[in-house]
Amino acid sequence: MTALTTWQVAKRLTQRLHGAVGRVGGKAAGTASGAASGTAGGSARITRAPQQRLGGRVAGGAGRTYAQAAHVVGILLIGFAALSPLRTASAADLNVLNIGYQKGTPLTLLKAQGTLDKVLGARGFAVRWIEFPAGPPLLEAMNAGSIDIGYTGAPPPIFAQAGESRVAYLAAEPSGPHNEALIVHADSPIKSVADLKGHTVALARGSSSHYLLVAALKKAGLHYADVKPVFLSPADARAAFESGRVDAWTIWDPYLAVVQQATPVRTLADYSSGIAQPYSFFLGRPAFVTAHRDIVATVLAAVAQGDAWATTHRSELVKLIAAQTGVPQPVVTTFLARSQFGVLALNPTILASQQRVADVFYQAKVIPRKVDVDAIAMPVSPR
Repeated sequence: MTALTTWQVAKRLTQRLHGAVGRVGGKAAGTASGAASGTAGGSARITRAPQQRLGGRVAGGAGRTYAQAAHVVGILLIGFAALSPLRTASAADLNVLNIGYQKGTPLTLLKAQGTLDKVLGARGFAVRWIEFPAGPPLLEAMNAGSIDIGYTGAPPPIFAQAGESRVAYLAAEPSGPHNEALIVHADSPIKSVADLKGHTVALARGSSSHYLLVAALKKAGLHYADVKPVFLSPADARAAFESGRVDAWTIWDPYLAVVQQATPVRTLADYSSGIAQPYSFFLGRPAFVTAHRDIVATVLAAVAQGDAWATTHRSELVKLIAAQTGVPQPVVTTFLARSQFGVLALNPTILASQQRVADVFYQAKVIPRKVDVDAIAMPVSPR
């Protein structure tokens, strides 16, 4: 199969799966354009999940189908990049590190700075960057062997472990209390989380916002079964929310900052409302971590250096992230101002926090079995 044919197959599959998210904060929500794009540098974007039926409860199988399909497309796009005639002769001799990232995360900064590519290139590794719209499809791709290192919120690895996927916790990072929220329109008759009973809530299944919804309902004395979850990608969820087809939306930055600037909304709950905040995590494919622990440590050290730089170069950081993600600078300024930075080594406190998140999901019958978070921890210290 030629590189051109691989691209055509990937593009055709992707067009069936989902339309493009488009630039966040750019065109009106709900615009459906192309589905996946690759770059000469070898990065590929997997951008949008299919919009699922808005009535009643959406079956978990649909979410899994999307996630599995998403990583298949990711594999095809990686294959296209590998076969591309734009590769140089020297690149053919390098090992490849596949990094999965999302908009606005620490790995976005690392990609924008380009420092990791240079450091690892000198050690015989080429870095291939693959963008995902959310954590669950990223970890599906990791389980399939097409992603070696990634970064997600707390829930995705819990769902992955419950589904017996091969992923491992490497290190953690703190999250800001206002970086995600459960929101309604400013003029909505829903005034509190308790008022959500019987209403529809848009969210990405298995994402960080899935936990916020479950925890907020529990705190308000409701059960997960008291609301009607609608599993949608961030782009589709925004379209459904702004058109009034769902009553509420639980979402993270930068998508949260985008909608807050574009539409009058009101926050029902975030992590400043008495809900214990989980951590975000750097995750790895166990086989890769075992074989290349030194490379993983180098990646984490580069993230830590980027985080340190970010705390003292905010204006430059805003410009870098805006250029990398297509998110307008005022929106980037908003979500970075409420973000926290710093790579944290895994410790009993962090793992216990993550175990509590897993137990909440199990008690709410959101995951099929109880998981032991510590069983898939492979701590790596930055160096």
